[in-house]
Amino acid sequence: MTPAGRLQAAIELLGTIEADRRPADAIANDFLRTRRFIGGGDRREIGEIVWSVLRARRRLGWWLERVGAEATPRLLIASLRVLTGMPAPRVAGLFGVMRFAPPPLEAAERRALDRLDTHTLDHPSMPEAVRLEMPDFVLPLLRERFGDKLESECAALMQPAPLDLRVNLLKATRDEALAALAAAGLKAEPTRLSPWGLRLPGRQNVTVAAPFRDGLVEIQDEGSQLVALLAGAQPGMRVADYCAGAGGKTLALAMTMANKGHIIACDVSAPRLDGAIRRLRRAGVHNAERHLLESGDKWVKRQEKKFDRVLVDAPCTGAGTWRRNPDARLKLTETDLAELTAKQAAILDAAQRLVKPGGRLVYATCSVLRPENEAQIESFLARHSDFAIVPVADGLPAYLHGDMLRLSPARDGTDGFFACRMERRG
Repeated sequence: MTPAGRLQAAIELLGTIEADRRPADAIANDFLRTRRFIGGGDRREIGEIVWSVLRARRRLGWWLERVGAEATPRLLIASLRVLTGMPAPRVAGLFGVMRFAPPPLEAAERRALDRLDTHTLDHPSMPEAVRLEMPDFVLPLLRERFGDKLESECAALMQPAPLDLRVNLLKATRDEALAALAAAGLKAEPTRLSPWGLRLPGRQNVTVAAPFRDGLVEIQDEGSQLVALLAGAQPGMRVADYCAGAGGKTLALAMTMANKGHIIACDVSAPRLDGAIRRLRRAGVHNAERHLLESGDKWVKRQEKKFDRVLVDAPCTGAGTWRRNPDARLKLTETDLAELTAKQAAILDAAQRLVKPGGRLVYATCSVLRPENEAQIESFLARHSDFAIVPVADGLPAYLHGDMLRLSPARDGTDGFFACRMERRG
């Protein structure tokens, strides 16, 4: 594709994302799947244009309102280029000058860009939530969580995330996986916190490389790996991954169990569970089965107090993953948060029934917001006095020790994660 063609494709994709409540990555996958003429390099360039706008969306909207212009996909992309240093006439020249280019800028669009030409993306008059690219109602929650680190953590949440891999110890050691990746032209480095983690710089298509196809590595953020580590699933145990989705943490748990014992991946979505089948086979996992949780299902009742470990990786706002999903913070509402916290409490109440005396319940989210994390644990313990917190320590740096695991992008270089493990004492 020509640069002009990529620009037009980015405008079309951004317009679809702005009009759709679904996650941007799902929308982008559908968009690109129906345009097979777009090659891999073009896809990366189009994605970079769109994701750069999403990371700066509130500031761009503020600027366009300030100059009296509508925040259309065309102007969002054009204004970002102007506000990050490209002269307005040069930006205007990208429109309508060659085949497949977007139509020429209209007079009003040109005037808006001309008014932005002497400015940069940030401005002293911006409201704090706009400058930090956060929803207004979320900012107090982030301040409660991060205190004087608010600015640095919000800045980290606006940056692109690295690509983390988890070595599958069922098939290779970390050194063997490093060597296999190097042979495939992928230079990785061991992660700082996870004993199984590897990190690749930039965006690389690891899924076509032999180490991934052969099941030596899985894509998994280092923070997510630490949640699996915290679960402490051992060979011979009976383990339930209660909100398994497509099985990312199921794979890690099966690995720590050395394929011995029994792990059940549960979810309310049949398509998500079906998506785990290929991953389990590729990883060489033999001790896992799937169970679909349906309305009226008696499975939980029949399995009461039979599990050594129950992991609840609860549905959440994903506020800790906003560097990967910058569109999610733009679509999140207070109603969404209220509905999610009610759902999390209900899931915890159901999942705790599976934990046997002396067994452990691990609650985790990829959020950094207290209502989804500490507040959930406090409420759960008030409802279930036979559970007590088991402090975090195993295999983690001293600064992460405490009653609960709290990870953040700026401090830890991971996605934002929360986890708490509790033991049934009665």
